Amino acid sequence: MSRKLLDKARRRLAGETGIRSNPWGGRLSVALIFPNTYHQAMSNLGFLSIYNLLNSREDTLCERFFLPDPDDLAEHQKTGYPLFSLESERFLADFDLIAFSISFENDYLNLPDIFEMGRIPFWREERDARFPLVLAGGVCAFLNPEPLAEVMDLFAVGEGEVLLPPLLDKLGSAGEVDRSSLLTDLAAIPGIYVPSMYRVDYRDDGTLKAAEAEGGAPRKVDRQWVRNLDETASRSFIVTSETEFGDMALTEISRGCSRGCRFCAAGFIYLPPRERGLSPLLSQVEAGLCERTKIGLVGAAVSDYSQIEALNREIFQRGGSVSVASLRIDSLTAEEVRALKASGHKTVALAPEAGSQRMRDAINKGIDADQILAAVSLLAEGGIPNLKLYFLVGLPGEAAEDIEEMLALVREIREVWLAEGKKRGRLGTITLSVNPFIPKPFTPFQWAPMDDEKTLKKKFKTIRSAIARMPNTEVNFESLRPAVVQAFLARGDRRVGRTLPLLASGKNLKAACREADLDPAFYVTRSRGESELFPWEVIDCGVKREHFWSEFQKGLHGRLSPPCQAGCTRCGVCSG
Repeated sequence: MSRKLLDKARRRLAGETGIRSNPWGGRLSVALIFPNTYHQAMSNLGFLSIYNLLNSREDTLCERFFLPDPDDLAEHQKTGYPLFSLESERFLADFDLIAFSISFENDYLNLPDIFEMGRIPFWREERDARFPLVLAGGVCAFLNPEPLAEVMDLFAVGEGEVLLPPLLDKLGSAGEVDRSSLLTDLAAIPGIYVPSMYRVDYRDDGTLKAAEAEGGAPRKVDRQWVRNLDETASRSFIVTSETEFGDMALTEISRGCSRGCRFCAAGFIYLPPRERGLSPLLSQVEAGLCERTKIGLVGAAVSDYSQIEALNREIFQRGGSVSVASLRIDSLTAEEVRALKASGHKTVALAPEAGSQRMRDAINKGIDADQILAAVSLLAEGGIPNLKLYFLVGLPGEAAEDIEEMLALVREIREVWLAEGKKRGRLGTITLSVNPFIPKPFTPFQWAPMDDEKTLKKKFKTIRSAIARMPNTEVNFESLRPAVVQAFLARGDRRVGRTLPLLASGKNLKAACREADLDPAFYVTRSRGESELFPWEVIDCGVKREHFWSEFQKGLHGRLSPPCQAGCTRCGVCSG
């Protein structure tokens, strides 16, 4: 036994306020795992909401597992003590169902360690009825489950509020049925993907030939989504100081986005856009204000919320303050800036995404330089001292002149920012966050390649050199190596799963692929043909393939598309 590990877990549990798991005895037991550290997990609203949903049922109990912190990981390895739950310190094999909540592809690399510490075989075919069923949910499960298809027994494809009730009902009433029969029954539930019931074939060139359902499984698995958000709640059900947002209570105000940015997976896989009504939302806010004075508003486009100013006022009237992750450039108002200033914001983030008008049109951003500068002026005049700007580099069709236009835009932004700073007698900092474009499934750019590392490094060097000559301005770049791994895993088929233990052991992508007899360029930097079948198309996300292709062509030619409207039939989600 490791007293050090157990004492730390007990201190963490004692430092939490909020829901606790149901007691053991006569209940379906679920081990909910976030494949990253406690600090990361407890910032994730999806993880917290699923935990609440499971423990709100009288017939179910749920306890949490996390990737140990680095020093704890070393202690596990030194002592051989198994991974244990935060709530009751039980081991994974004690539970009926192991459920992973996975939001980021790079967290796949933590899975081999988690399985090993949990004393559960990593590969699906090595687990029999002595072991719990293993499920994956979260964004990655309905973006592209295939890299984990040989690991997981089943996937929850879509939003948990819809998926979990019938799944839990079936598991709770299954009795002593054999595993094969149980999986066949589970595959009949809308949104449940059982990968063992699909036969995958490849062409001689390595592309996917077919993924054929067997044993009565559906040809495609339909993504499930909540029709009315007001019937659900998504907020910080557990509050702890040991997290990124420890000083606030998070509240989801909307889900999905109408803007149609062509690079954004979340913008498409969470369609249609939905809002919470102000009254139900305020009940969530009031629950949060019982624990924290600051409310963190969560949504794909927070400033697009139709009652954002009324919501801010209600929060202030209740003695609270407001925090947002980033703001829509074209919907920002002076009143919203005042609310941020009054809430103590020192830095506010805007996302131009691309520096040239040509590239902003290509990604369907729907904003121009004047709107960007107007938003910067609003923030500067409102007394926000520091500004953060998000940019993507390596977008389809990007050229050297687009990078130069991005730098010219930054110079204009800097002039506006510094002019207002001089009036206040304080020159704040402008920080650029520059990330490589990663083509994602279920977006119009799913056919596009990622720039190779050499090209990206050259663009980064140009940007770094220019920003170094701008006082009060700095730039941060996402590391290229994990970005390339992310692209590899995001676009991968079942074969890339072979590399996970190798990557987890510290091998780089080229070495892991060489050992697994794969070519990383095939997945990362290769353009796709119009008719190529994608591994992730075992899922029906609700958006028509023809719509994605049409948007891809518009992007290549710099043509804009309007935001989606309620009840329209362009993409197919609302008419499906």
